[in-house]
Amino acid sequence: MQFSPHAPLTGQMTHFEAQALTLDDPRPHPHEEALIQLGHALMNEVLDVFIDTALEDFQAIASESLIGAFHSAAQRIEREADRARDDLNRLTRDFDGSEIADTELQTATRKARAADVATMALEFVRDAAAASYTTATGEVWSPWKGNVRASRTTAAQIEARDVIRSAKARKHSAADPGATIIAFRGSPLADTAEDASRIFDALNWAREQWPEMALATTGAKGAEKLAIKWAKSKNVTLVLAKADFDRHGRAAPFRANDEMLELDPVCVLTLANTLNAERGAGLQPFGPALNLGQKAGDKGVRHVVIRARA
Repeated sequence: MQFSPHAPLTGQMTHFEAQALTLDDPRPHPHEEALIQLGHALMNEVLDVFIDTALEDFQAIASESLIGAFHSAAQRIEREADRARDDLNRLTRDFDGSEIADTELQTATRKARAADVATMALEFVRDAAAASYTTATGEVWSPWKGNVRASRTTAAQIEARDVIRSAKARKHSAADPGATIIAFRGSPLADTAEDASRIFDALNWAREQWPEMALATTGAKGAEKLAIKWAKSKNVTLVLAKADFDRHGRAAPFRANDEMLELDPVCVLTLANTLNAERGAGLQPFGPALNLGQKAGDKGVRHVVIRARA
């Protein structure tokens, strides 16, 4: 599909477009809608080429790598913006009123603003590509490193280690979810319609009890992917405590539970087995979910087991 990145603005100006207009740059910026369309188009093109071919088994790796590339690029540019702001702080502190100092201050300001706008632009492409990936495959992309801030197209995803570090430092930062933590662990096989219905019921109940809740989960397949989809649809902050198998080996799922409990959740939800009777026949309960529930009980944290409707 053809589109013009410099098409006339329609309707109310977005925050991104307003920020772009403040830049001292004669070149126009792509509009927000064009960036979002680019993300959708890139992901749809990859999926269209891979599906129903011998490469179909690897489309998840290709798709997630594409999304991750935009995420990494946004992080690199954001670091440039941080360096420019450090320069701004130094130049402001040491400002002597000279023409040279004034020029340096203006240059650092332009760099910081331009990098901020570029970061937002790449985040729009990343979020749109991730949304198309979820729509086409049902899978949810999340970064292995770094944070995804809340935007119009995605709920915030925050690495649990950053949250814990922030809490220990007692500082309010971008890594602080600023919300009441609800932890959830579920079986990878609990992804049927019955499971989804009861998981959503439990999460809706939790949100009624704690309207400012953030959802902590490991992002594993099955039940936890369903919970992530719910969080995205409700724009609920998502705190990811992913299992680090490279570092912890077979103990990784249980270490992830420890990380979630370090977030001091007010309530833990678990679903250790699918609620679909046919699929669940003969299946053993999911050990990490049982483990989280047990550890929560030992710490005096409220534990709610998700069950089938009576």
